[in-house]
Amino acid sequence: MKNINRSDYDYFEFIIYGDYGPMNYLFLTICLLIYVIIISANTVVILTVSLKKSLHQPMYIFICCLCFNSLFGSSGFFPRFLMDLLSDTHFISRVSCLVQLYIIFLYITCELFFLGIMAYDRFVAICQPLYYHTTMTFKMVLCLIISAELVPALCLAVHVFALSIMPVCGNKLNRFFCSTLSSLSCLDMTAGLNSGRAVTLAIIAVPLVLILYTYLRILMVCRRSSTEFKGKAFQTCLPHIVSLDKSEFLLQPGLDQEKV
Repeated sequence: MKNINRSDYDYFEFIIYGDYGPMNYLFLTICLLIYVIIISANTVVILTVSLKKSLHQPMYIFICCLCFNSLFGSSGFFPRFLMDLLSDTHFISRVSCLVQLYIIFLYITCELFFLGIMAYDRFVAICQPLYYHTTMTFKMVLCLIISAELVPALCLAVHVFALSIMPVCGNKLNRFFCSTLSSLSCLDMTAGLNSGRAVTLAIIAVPLVLILYTYLRILMVCRRSSTEFKGKAFQTCLPHIVSLDKSEFLLQPGLDQEKV
């Protein structure tokens, strides 16, 4: 029997795509419209916050970071996806597959980290208003942004490097992107997958626990405050709540895929 090593599979094939005739063009039009809306909406928000000095505050800076992250993630998925909708063949090189996987999961994890940071910002603003300007300084905001990008980037880099040296015994991927690459391994990946899931859960749990904790504290403060204070608290939390709802909707497809 021929020994299969990773050099035998320098390309992978997405087998989920089918030939739907004219329907392919309908799918392409809808997906292209979604991509254009994502690009346009996030660009408008970034320009608005950048040009309007009254919005140069931590909350809106974090919203800008979410918008940049959304542009980054969508650009890592949609161009290739749109090309596959039109193409008769659906092959992707090993390097491109690893880059795509890295970009998409980095987008997901950074999104969660930024939402956690925004929750902390609202916690300080509502529960510790007298210390807000001394706590959320420019240096603090910069450190939080760098941490939200650097921690996921390093964790995912280790995982992607492990996948890059992994021997594979197949080249069929039943997904729209390279989320199931580890399932093609020639080796028993049970221990590695369990470790990956543990790291993934830890990465996801940190911002989610922070969001839950901060909003519990905010609710406790609002509970014993006046109606006027509750209204102001809700108003100041509204941008984060909207961002959180939007991110849950966008991230769900990614989180339903194989864990990193």
